[in-house]
Amino acid sequence: MTIKRIAFFVTAAVALAACTSTVVRTSGATRTTAAAPRVSTPKFGVTVRVERGETLYGIAFRNGIDVRDLAAWNGIGAPYTIYPGQILRLYPRRGTTAATRPATTPPRPATTPPTQPATSQTAPDRPVATRPTTPPVTTPPPPAPAPASDIRWRWPAEGTLLNRFVAGEPTKQGIDITGDGGTPVNAAADGVVVYSGSGLVGYGELVIIKHSDAWLSAYGHNRARMVNEGAIVKAGQQIAVMGRTGAPRDMLHFEIRYNGKPVDPLLYLPKR
Repeated sequence: MTIKRIAFFVTAAVALAACTSTVVRTSGATRTTAAAPRVSTPKFGVTVRVERGETLYGIAFRNGIDVRDLAAWNGIGAPYTIYPGQILRLYPRRGTTAATRPATTPPRPATTPPTQPATSQTAPDRPVATRPTTPPVTTPPPPAPAPASDIRWRWPAEGTLLNRFVAGEPTKQGIDITGDGGTPVNAAADGVVVYSGSGLVGYGELVIIKHSDAWLSAYGHNRARMVNEGAIVKAGQQIAVMGRTGAPRDMLHFEIRYNGKPVDPLLYLPKR
C-alpha cells in the first residue's frame, strides 16, 4: 500500500470520529460520549412579553423549552440578557434548524376510474357480498428510555416522599418531599444558579440550578432562598429553606430537567 493511500485512510478515520462524538474530560480521565440531542417542542404562533424580573431561563423552564433553543429562536446570545417589554417567540423562524413544524402530507390527487367498454346486454344488478371490516389495532409506541446522566445526584432534602413524577401531568413534573418548615434544602449536584425568584406561577419561591448544558434542577415552595442568580454552588450546599409558598403544606417540589424536558427524578437519585 502506498504512503498516499495510508495517509488518506488515517485522515478519513479521524474525520469520522470527530463527526460522531465529543470528548469529555472529567477529573483526570478522558472519556468519549455521544452528543446530547435537544428535544425542545416549539409552540408555533405563541409569543410572550417579558415582565420585570423575568429571565430567559425562567421563561424557558415555564414553557418546557431548552434555553439554548429559545435564545436561538430570538437571536439572543450568551449571557441571555432580556428586557421588560421584549417580545419573545416560542418557536423558530423559517430557516432555523433548532426545530421545525411537523410536515403535512399533501392530499392525493383524485383519479378517474377507467371507463368500462359498452356491451350490448345489460347485466342485472347483483348484490355485492361484503366482509365485515375490523379496525386495525394500534399499539402505542413504548416510552422513550430515560437519558443517561453523568451527574452524581443526591437527595435535596430530608423528609417523606409525598408525590411522584407522572409523565405528561403538568402538576406532577417532579417529586414532592414533605418535611418540617425550616428544613434545609440543598443543591442536588454542583452547578450555577440561573434563577432565584418567585415569578413562576405554581412554584412559589423557586431556585433553578444549571449543572451542564443539558441538565437543570429546580427547587420550589421554599420559605426563603439563600442564593442569588450567578452563584456557584456545590452538591449538598444549602440553597433554601423548606416552606409552603404556593403549596398547601410544607414541602419541597423538586424537578430534574434534560434539555428543558422534565424527567423522573427517582431514576437518578440514590435509592432510599
